[in-house]
Amino acid sequence: MDSELERIILSGLREDLGSGDHSSLACIPSHSQGTAQLLVKENGIIAGVEFAQKLCAVVDSSLVLAVKIRDGEMVKKGDVVLVLSGSSQSLLKVERLMLNSMQRMSAIATKTRHFVDLIKGTGAKLLDTRKTTPGIRLLEKWAVLIGGGYNHRFGLFDMIMLKDNHIDFAGGIDQALAKTKAYLKTNQLNLDIIVEVRNFDELNTVLKHEGVKRILIDNFSIDDTKKAVKMIGGRCESESSGNINELTITAYAACGVDYISSGAITHSVCNLDLSLKAV
Repeated sequence: MDSELERIILSGLREDLGSGDHSSLACIPSHSQGTAQLLVKENGIIAGVEFAQKLCAVVDSSLVLAVKIRDGEMVKKGDVVLVLSGSSQSLLKVERLMLNSMQRMSAIATKTRHFVDLIKGTGAKLLDTRKTTPGIRLLEKWAVLIGGGYNHRFGLFDMIMLKDNHIDFAGGIDQALAKTKAYLKTNQLNLDIIVEVRNFDELNTVLKHEGVKRILIDNFSIDDTKKAVKMIGGRCESESSGNINELTITAYAACGVDYISSGAITHSVCNLDLSLKAV
């Protein structure tokens, strides 16, 4: 199992179980066996089934999980996603962590799929951002993939991304890029470089430099985005971001950008309603 995923599971169990599930220990015999099914209470895209399998394996490897609907599939109210059988105490140990995670992941996958459908046929790809819930970024970015989107950088360590604050603190784009290239060379690092631009002057400055993987066109109007893409002319990748929502994302994608990044697909979702019920 991925070490980050194991950390999330163990952390979630520690938070929930503490010194023990005393409610179950008080009234349910240790030998009691039961069955429960995960019910869908509203329409959407299901995500987290594979996570549920890994969670059960950690808590009690004797639990039997029968998958009825797989990650990424459309679900409707009343659907049964999975059936879980085994120790009743174990079922209750996994219940809340399973539901909390799957509800969150399904909400993200659902919104991601909606945005992906809105830009279908434009050639643009939908990216997530680092605007995620602390501690469970892996789950949220996993849900983006399930919904049909793509992952941007995972953290600050796997890509160079020179945003407005980096540029301002460094003294400008020329200085930021010169220092970045020297840093990468000195430390023998091979990381892609993305530079955010806020206006056409900054865009022209970036275009004078070699070695930039992608230009992030931030908070440009639709017309200015079209102009920016034309100026870039395929010399590097282009990404559009900033106040893009479901009403405007199609128009921005049609500007010819390679990517559109959206924080909303992870930070502005309402959990998909799911429940785990004994049968």
